[in-house]
Amino acid sequence: MILDWLLPVLISAALVLALAGAIKRVNLWRAGQPDSVNLIAGLMAMPRRYLVDLHHVVERDKYMSNTHVATAGGFVLSMLLIVLVHLFGLESRWLAWALLASSVLMFTGAVFVFRRRLNPPSRLSKGPWMRLPKSLLMFSASFFILTLPAAGILPEDFGGWVLALILLVGVAWGLSELVFGMTWGGPMKHAFAGALHLAFHRRPERFNGGRSTGLKPVDLQARVLGVEKPTDFKWNQLLGFDACVQCGKCEAMCPAFAAGQPLNPKKLIQDMVIGLAGGSDAKFAGSPYPGVELGHAVGGPGQTITEGLVNPDTLWSCTTCRACVEECPMMIEHVDAIVDMRRFLTMEKGNTPNKGAEVLENLIATDNPNGFDPGGRMNWAADQNLPLMSDVKEADVLFWVSDGAFDMRSQRILRAFVKVLKAAGVDFAVLGDEERDSGDVARRLGDDATFQSLAKRNIAVLNKYRFKRIVTTDPHAFHVLKNEYGDLGGHYEVLHHTTFINELVQLGRLQLDTFKGGTVTYHDPCYLGRYNGEYDSPRDLLKALGIELAEMERSGFRSRCCGGGGGAPITDIPGEHRIADMRMEDARAVGAELVAVGCQQCTAMLEGVVEPRPQIKDIAELVSEALIEGAPAARAAVAEEVLS
Repeated sequence: MILDWLLPVLISAALVLALAGAIKRVNLWRAGQPDSVNLIAGLMAMPRRYLVDLHHVVERDKYMSNTHVATAGGFVLSMLLIVLVHLFGLESRWLAWALLASSVLMFTGAVFVFRRRLNPPSRLSKGPWMRLPKSLLMFSASFFILTLPAAGILPEDFGGWVLALILLVGVAWGLSELVFGMTWGGPMKHAFAGALHLAFHRRPERFNGGRSTGLKPVDLQARVLGVEKPTDFKWNQLLGFDACVQCGKCEAMCPAFAAGQPLNPKKLIQDMVIGLAGGSDAKFAGSPYPGVELGHAVGGPGQTITEGLVNPDTLWSCTTCRACVEECPMMIEHVDAIVDMRRFLTMEKGNTPNKGAEVLENLIATDNPNGFDPGGRMNWAADQNLPLMSDVKEADVLFWVSDGAFDMRSQRILRAFVKVLKAAGVDFAVLGDEERDSGDVARRLGDDATFQSLAKRNIAVLNKYRFKRIVTTDPHAFHVLKNEYGDLGGHYEVLHHTTFINELVQLGRLQLDTFKGGTVTYHDPCYLGRYNGEYDSPRDLLKALGIELAEMERSGFRSRCCGGGGGAPITDIPGEHRIADMRMEDARAVGAELVAVGCQQCTAMLEGVVEPRPQIKDIAELVSEALIEGAPAARAAVAEEVLS
């Protein structure tokens, strides 16, 4: 019978062609720059990363989580059994029945994929992705029927020539989409690239419950600073781009896309794939960049990305909030790619838009982004009698003041925090005029040279003194001190002020009155929450004040950015809306009269929203206002050893 010899031929051809496609794909990735990975350890870790770490992200959408388990699990098991039963011809009813079961599992999952695609959300790519459910159904149904004789359910010659031809068409269709297409291109490409991406991920620390959010340092002696062409990316970054499943979850979370700025994280990753393989975006089946038509972006491996493939405004629209990275079910690092390309524009081309160049010049000349006299860094504390590290040499806590020292609104936050520190009897000191900008803004704008210069000078100052912890009210400084200074030799225990104040409250070193105001909501700063996983301490503090939060729909790891990160207010790329305005609408939607924040940048952005609007206060201000005078300072000595 025709099936006896043609079926193994089709399976063998699909596998051989898939192998050829895999070799071609691997060669495309290898055109990128070297990056050290442990190949064996990565491959061994890949199953757990796929089944556990990746599933933790996917299961946020229960519908698609269950669907993916059934469809992907059924396909992998079916493909293994198909090779054994229909290619190698192993005669075993147990294997045949197992293949029937895996085909049913895959078919069931495919039905739910089909249902989702009947009325897909706008974030999902259409085009070839719309045929994927049909291919899954055809593949699983065809092999189910073909396996019935091997399982002893139907006779070997059932159905005749007509059914045999129909089944062969179904097999050819399914194999071409799901096996051949897995390496040559198409909706299933993410399965092949995705598995290897997890094995050779650029940030293996993200797995097993870990966290890795610090930007990688630039080798300032490199031939090209940053990424000019697709081949300037690390090879495993190129692999990561190929792993994109085009689900659009990054698009749905991106504040710049929602604001109508010319950025769509999903489209950007697909543009990187175009740059990797060559071509144009004419066949992109998803949402374009807002205000930018499809069909005009053209790129190739050796072409400058920002000359025809991606407009620089797309890169400068990003707030680096990591909402895209947090949501990505393939754990792709969008922000790394964006900053890498910014580095080329800034350090090689000098093309930082709007006030970007001025800010970078100020950082070089005055150690702060606004060009203020560095000798005035402590003017805000003239009446505070703050101990200087240069005088005391040693303290339990080094209070990192950050550049809020030059902003009148931020100074109120700093003064409130100092009041809290004094009320708790904390042994603290400040660097005073020895402190420089942390370098966060320079690094996000792509000027890693200036960042490294500032960081090294700060590290040299910090290393002169003895302290147990650094505490700061600025999540951006908190992040770089904690997660990025280490690459340059600065290793410190760094806390955000909400975490530290919460410790003081838990130790009984602060006595607080009950908040008497109206409805309160809390805005999670991106660099405190998504970057560093601190969601509980601010909420615990507000609870200690007797506040029952009215949580916004987008809170916690899905909090909407205020629009102030990544140098976005400096580059100021226009859109249809302001991100801060959208965030304030989120607060109004829960009837908030006050928005509690834990970031000076967030305070500035949200207070920039036109009134009437809810009041904005830092948690340090709320705690300061609730302090009961004469709190039992005697407990300070008891708790001192625990705190330190």
